[in-house]
Amino acid sequence: MISRVADHCFWLGRYIERAESTARLLQVTRILAFDAELPPLYCWRPLVIVSGQYPDLAENLGAEAAGDGEAVQRYMTWAPDNHVSIRSSIRAGREGARSIREVIGHDIWQATNELYLWFMSEGAAAQYLNDRDEVYRNVRRSTQLALGLMRSTMMHDEAMDFLWLGVMIERLGQTARTLDMHHHIRGAAEAQQQPLLQSALWLSLLRACSGFEAYMRKQQGRVSGENVLGFLLFENRFPRSLRYCLRSALGLVKRLPSLGNRGVASARKRLDTLDHWLDEQEKSGVPSSEHALLTRIVDETGAACGELQGGLEGEEPAPAATQTQSQ
Repeated sequence: MISRVADHCFWLGRYIERAESTARLLQVTRILAFDAELPPLYCWRPLVIVSGQYPDLAENLGAEAAGDGEAVQRYMTWAPDNHVSIRSSIRAGREGARSIREVIGHDIWQATNELYLWFMSEGAAAQYLNDRDEVYRNVRRSTQLALGLMRSTMMHDEAMDFLWLGVMIERLGQTARTLDMHHHIRGAAEAQQQPLLQSALWLSLLRACSGFEAYMRKQQGRVSGENVLGFLLFENRFPRSLRYCLRSALGLVKRLPSLGNRGVASARKRLDTLDHWLDEQEKSGVPSSEHALLTRIVDETGAACGELQGGLEGEEPAPAATQTQSQ
């Protein structure tokens, strides 16, 4: 596979997963802001901080905008200059899918293009004003359709490996960011000494990671902070836990050819080291420094992505005959 196609596959997976994750997080935070007895600043500012967009939002809209739910939702949903907004993710995903239509197939291209056309339409903008939750649900349904089509209609070959590696690495980083966001919110609740609010926050965390029903089945309805954290960090059967995403990404990287590609080899080594380190954290019990653990996950995931990206961009072009055949 030529590096251009591999790069587009990798980023298509990341953008589709990022759009779904951002829509889910906005939807859950809206519910939390309505139900929790917390100042809006404690609900919305953590979302912007963990997304990495707080400096840009503060520069463009003012620091006080981080506590304004309407401003944060507009910025994380529609802002074209915010590279992690839903709009930016859907647009970039659609452009990537268009570039590799012959690789991903008509059904996946159609699902991605239809999502883009709907989201950029006047109808979606009007629906956002009247029924915002339905907009977020539509984004989630459409992205989940695209992800399901990828798994069920594409050949499970090298192109799929790169695409699903993008999905798993993005999901790993997004789950860590979501956990860190709720770490900040829970700190505010603890300062107010509201035990009932703490329980509500743990439940909202499970919903933000789409893990509410799976957790309840495993724990038979018993909710505690230690069990929720253990589930989302270490449960290897839950497809959004840190461990599941990390081991899935590592397995995919190990399947990629690393001969002559230092980026793939470096990313493999980094993820393997991170996997062993996460095992050590489980053996020592739920970590006392949750924020430090999550920060390391986010940083190492970002570094692995950079190494993969550098490896793809630094590859020698394939022979002309092979390129023509692939294109």
